[in-house]
Amino acid sequence: MIDIKYLRENPDAVRTALAKKKFSCDLDTVLAFDTERRTKITEAEQAKSEQNSANKAMAQLPKGSPEFLEKVKEMKAVAARVKALEAEVRTVEERFQAAFLTIPNLPHTSVPEGKTEDDNQVFSTWGDLETKPAHAVPHWDIPWFDQLIDFERGVKAAGAGFPFYVGDMARLVRALIHLFLESARKNGYEEVLPPIVVNAASATATGQLPDKEGQMYYDPNEGLYLIPTAEVPVTNFYRDEILPAEALPICRCAYTPCFRREAGSWGSHVRGLNRLHQFDKVELVKWTDAESSFDELEKLRVDVEGILQALDLPYRVLLMCGGDIGFPHAKQYDLEVYAHGQGRWLEVSSCSNFTDFQARRAGIRYRGPDGKPVTAHTLNGSGLAIPRVLAAILENNLQADGTVRVPQVLQAFMGQETIGFTK
Repeated sequence: MIDIKYLRENPDAVRTALAKKKFSCDLDTVLAFDTERRTKITEAEQAKSEQNSANKAMAQLPKGSPEFLEKVKEMKAVAARVKALEAEVRTVEERFQAAFLTIPNLPHTSVPEGKTEDDNQVFSTWGDLETKPAHAVPHWDIPWFDQLIDFERGVKAAGAGFPFYVGDMARLVRALIHLFLESARKNGYEEVLPPIVVNAASATATGQLPDKEGQMYYDPNEGLYLIPTAEVPVTNFYRDEILPAEALPICRCAYTPCFRREAGSWGSHVRGLNRLHQFDKVELVKWTDAESSFDELEKLRVDVEGILQALDLPYRVLLMCGGDIGFPHAKQYDLEVYAHGQGRWLEVSSCSNFTDFQARRAGIRYRGPDGKPVTAHTLNGSGLAIPRVLAAILENNLQADGTVRVPQVLQAFMGQETIGFTK
C-alpha cells in the first residue's frame, strides 16, 4: 500500500501519478474514511482516559459509600461509551482498509506514458531476429509433440492446461530448472524451497488480493490459495520483521510449480505451451533499502537476460508503460523471446520494482541510519518460466530430421545433443 501520510499531504500528486495506470480507485472516499477513522480513534482514546480517571477516583472512595455507588454508575456509563466507540472504530477501520487496499502503487517517474501494450517501449534486443530457421514450425505442429508433452492425458487426469511431460521432455524441463537455479546461485541469490499454498494475508501483502482473486485457485475449507508465483510466499518470508540494514540487499531464488486459472483465455495465442494452468518457474526476489532499489532492478534484469543469452534465444526487453504495468508495480520490464515457428514474441519474464508498496502491506522494515525502522523495498523477476522458454527452444532448434537440438548449455546435464520421439 502507499503511504497514507503522503496521500493526506499530496492528494493531487497521487491523482496525477495514478492517472498513468489502468486501475481506478476513489481517493476521496479513502480520505473521508481516514478522517472519520482518526476522529473515532481520538474519541475512543478520550473516553478511555475518562474511564481511567474515574477508576482512580473510585479507588479513593470508601466502598459502599453514596459517593462510591455514584461513581459505579458513572463508570458503567463510561464503560458502555468506550465499548460503543471501540466498535465504531473497528467498523470504520474495516471500511478504510477495504478502500485503501484498492489504491495501486504509484508508477515511478521513469515509467513512460501509455494506455495499452502497444505503448510499451522497446528497451533493448539481443540475438538474431532476421534469420528464420529453415524447419521452424509452431511447436504444437512438431510431429512428436503430443507424445512428449501429452495434453490429452493431462485433460483426463486434471483438465485443460495441465499437460504431462514425458521422457526426454521431462528431463529437458528438469535441465532448464537446474540451469535457472544455478544461474541465480552464481549471481548471489540464496535458494529457498517455499510452500506452494499461501493464506489471504500473504496474498494481500504482495498485491494479489484484492486485485487477482479470479486468477487464483482457492481452497475454501482451509482458506488457502495455490500460489500463482513463488513471489508470494518468498516475499512474505520476512513479513512483520525488521531487517538489519547491513544485510540488504537480500536476494533469494525459488523453484515452484505455479497455478493460474487464466479464466477466459482462448485463441491461437494460447495454444500449446503458450498458456497453461500449471507451470514451473524459478523466481528471483530482492529486499533492498529505499535508495538502491532501482539500481537493483537493473541488476535483476541483467541477471535474467544472462540466462536467455546462455540459451541462445533471441529476446527483447520492454519498458512497460503506465497503462500496462501491474497493480503493485512501480516500474516493470517484460522480457520476451522470439519463437520463429509462430513468428511472434512470447513473454517469459517480468522484472519489477514494487518500492515500499508490498513491504508496507507486509510490515517488512529495516533500521535506518538513525536506528528508526524504515519500510523496505521489494523486487522480483521470473528467472525464468518454463513453458514459453521451452516453446521457443523447440521452435528455434527444430532440425531437418524432426529432432530438436538441445541448447549447448544444457547438453552436459542432458547427456545428449538432440531430443525427439523415437518409438
